[in-house]
Amino acid sequence: MFDKVLIANRGEIALRIHRACKEMGISTVAVHSTADADAMHVRLADESVCIGPPPAAKSYLNIPAIITAAEITKADAIHPGYGFLSENAKFAEIVEQHKMTFIGPKADHIKLMGDKIAAKKAVQKAGIPVVPGSDGGVSTDAEAKKVAKAVGYPLLVKAAAGGGGRGMKLVRQPEELADALAAARAEARAAFGDESVYLERFLERPRHIEIQIIADSHGNVVHLGERDCSLQRRHQKVLEEAPSPALNAAERMKIGKTTADAIAKLGYLGLGTVEYLYENGEFYFIEMNTRLQVEHPVTEMITGLDLVREQIRIAHGEPLPFTQEDVELSGHSIECRINAENPKTFAPSPGAITSFHSPGGLGVRLDSAIYAGYKIPPYYDSLIGKLIVHGRDRNECMMRLRRALGETVVGGIETTIPLFQRLVTEPDVLNGEYHINWLEAYLKGDA
Repeated sequence: MFDKVLIANRGEIALRIHRACKEMGISTVAVHSTADADAMHVRLADESVCIGPPPAAKSYLNIPAIITAAEITKADAIHPGYGFLSENAKFAEIVEQHKMTFIGPKADHIKLMGDKIAAKKAVQKAGIPVVPGSDGGVSTDAEAKKVAKAVGYPLLVKAAAGGGGRGMKLVRQPEELADALAAARAEARAAFGDESVYLERFLERPRHIEIQIIADSHGNVVHLGERDCSLQRRHQKVLEEAPSPALNAAERMKIGKTTADAIAKLGYLGLGTVEYLYENGEFYFIEMNTRLQVEHPVTEMITGLDLVREQIRIAHGEPLPFTQEDVELSGHSIECRINAENPKTFAPSPGAITSFHSPGGLGVRLDSAIYAGYKIPPYYDSLIGKLIVHGRDRNECMMRLRRALGETVVGGIETTIPLFQRLVTEPDVLNGEYHINWLEAYLKGDA
């Protein structure tokens, strides 16, 4: 096993990786910006290295600084967490070139799945259903009009290198297409340095269903069930649950096997998540995330598996210690992403935490790196914690979530906890009858 792992991230995910490493007897190295000198993962790690000033481009995205830190501390491997460099194929290649192990997929697969058009073609060839749309990028407005006529309206213009809703435009009528193409290309160029776009049929009320897979270097691929991530705001997930209240056992088994079989054909290695839109009993591929997901804890809660531990084991070349038949889904789990934001306007709320109390009790877990006295910096993502609960069934889970939200105290800043306290009383949420556009409508008062 590795002797020392450098954690190339910050916040709750850095702490999550640190904990998994310590339970495996592995020493940890925390890297941090000057703004994160007092961060919990820095305090707890065996060693820490400052890699730059607050801006992420000069610290957490600074590849030379991270590699230097790993070499100075003699780390065997680097875990990128999620975000930042986790899906940067060049970073994965550089880590391997420096005789260290990148705890993640192969660089080729990161690169493939980072290109939405190439990814769609690859998974379709491997047997995964895709949303009807253009076969590849559309380079001219004339070509786009021709494709749009064949696909039908409404449709989406999407950036080939996109993510997080950027470079994505909804088109309901033919006369809106030209402006949407121009806007999507401009956004894609600014955000990703690539203005390539493609067209896809727009589904009105789909659910966002994703399948967690794990694959080792010995040819074993296993799926760990699905997560439902349909409660979203601006294409960003807000609440996730597993299993989905919308799927039956036959659908769950079918999409899980289809996904695992396809990933095996691709020769994938490590953790990955294949995301789908689900509507009227049909699944359509959206994208594949070649990393640990923010919402991985709900899968851990219903399977009893430590996904970070398995990531590390696989990166070290060890086989999966379980088969598909060994995987049993037990009970129900829900995760709320708690952000340092105004619960109504969603304006960021950085600042000092004056008081903090974590909820507890059976089936309650809070993944967070905050503490009383900690100052949340204004430079990074506003996620400050993930409240995860587990119950024997969805009803018990929902009641436990309501109780845990009431126990959670984060003083001195605004958080999105009040939003979740409202959501867990809404009939549509309680009954699991929501879709990816539900939360936006609810926040506008239209749900």
